[in-house]
Amino acid sequence: MYLTLLFQNPGFFNEIGKRIDEGGPFAMWTILICFLVTIVLIIFAGIKLSQDHIFKKTLSLIHHIGLFALVSGLLFQFVGLLQLFDAIETWGNVSTELLAGGLKLTLLTIIFGTFTFLFGRLGIIILTALKK
Repeated sequence: MYLTLLFQNPGFFNEIGKRIDEGGPFAMWTILICFLVTIVLIIFAGIKLSQDHIFKKTLSLIHHIGLFALVSGLLFQFVGLLQLFDAIETWGNVSTELLAGGLKLTLLTIIFGTFTFLFGRLGIIILTALKK
C-alpha cells in the first residue's frame, strides 16, 4: 500500500532528483551507484547464504563499497566547502542566508554517503544473523 503511494506521488522522486542535482551530479551519482550496488550485493549474499566462501567475499565487498561511499561523501563535502569559501572570498560580504544555503549543499554528499554506509552495515548485520 505504501509503495503504491510512493509511485503515485511523483513528489518523492522529484525531491530525490532535486537533491542529487543540488549536491553535485558527479558526487551524488557516484554515491548513488554505490548505494545501488550495495542493494544488489545484499540480495546476492542473501541468495548465497549456503556458500560460505562467496558469502564472506560478498560481505567484504559490501563493507568496502559502503566505506568508499562514506569517504567519497567526505571528500566531496570538502570540495564543496572549498568552492563555498572561494565564492565568499570573491564576493566579500555574504548574507547569512546565502552562507547557510551553501553549507546545506555541502552536507548533502556526506549525508547520502553516511546513509549508504549505514545501509550496507545494516545489511551485513542482518545477513550475518541469518547465516548463524
